[in-house]
Amino acid sequence: MQSTNTASNKVTHWRLRDVILLALIGIFFGFIFWAWAFVYNVVAATPLKPFANDITIGAWVMAGPMAGFLLRKAGASLLGEFLAAAAEMMIGSQWGVSNLLSGFIQGIGAELGFAFTGYKKWNAFSLFLSALTSTIVTFGWDLFANGYASYSFGMLAALFIIRFISIGFFGGVLVNAITKLIEKSGVLAR
Repeated sequence: MQSTNTASNKVTHWRLRDVILLALIGIFFGFIFWAWAFVYNVVAATPLKPFANDITIGAWVMAGPMAGFLLRKAGASLLGEFLAAAAEMMIGSQWGVSNLLSGFIQGIGAELGFAFTGYKKWNAFSLFLSALTSTIVTFGWDLFANGYASYSFGMLAALFIIRFISIGFFGGVLVNAITKLIEKSGVLAR
């Protein structure tokens, strides 16, 4: 994907079309997140249980990078991730209202990666930054909220690496591929 620096792509205000797309991303990924909980439950029922959250987290952070990468506006990643978490909760997530906090934290992580480029670069590097900041922010949250701080350094390193690979694949590689397909279709002609 090319960096976009043309005048037509520097629109910073939100149009009705952007809001509708953001809502659709939130609803679509809300269903994906809800279904992905079943994958998490299967992994958590195996000897991989200590790694279940980090193996599966990548799919749960896809809405943020997808919204940011498609809309190319400040705040889109945070809002996209939060709306998807809200949709997942309303569908009947096993985590209930805590989804909103998770979505907010994951959205901040995704948003930071694009913010570091000043919302001017929309390419593989900005997606890499988004995956990295998502990994750091969500891992920091889990250190305190989910007891990761009690793990040994070796376990923390393994969890961090697994999380980065998961988020990099789902929130980076897949988001990039899906975005390219959407752009080739011409549905979102800028």
